[in-house]
Amino acid sequence: MLKNPQHPKKGNLRNKECKFSKAGVIYIDYKDVKTLQRFTNDQGKILPRRVTGTSARYQRQLTKAIKRARHLGMMPFVAENLR
Repeated sequence: MLKNPQHPKKGNLRNKECKFSKAGVIYIDYKDVKTLQRFTNDQGKILPRRVTGTSARYQRQLTKAIKRARHLGMMPFVAENLR
């Protein structure tokens, strides 16, 4: 088997690891805005699992934390350049 398999059209394929389970995180805090912003794009949309490599369990927690932070006004719903 190849160590670094390549898809003919997509380039390099690599196994994405969940950053939260690797770090041993138990609960994703909605008050940690700096971490939450890493999982949103420039428009303010939540990035999907296939892009970030987050596990399903932590993706659900992440989505809930981002929505809570938005509701409390800690994070914007839409980016400034789109208003």
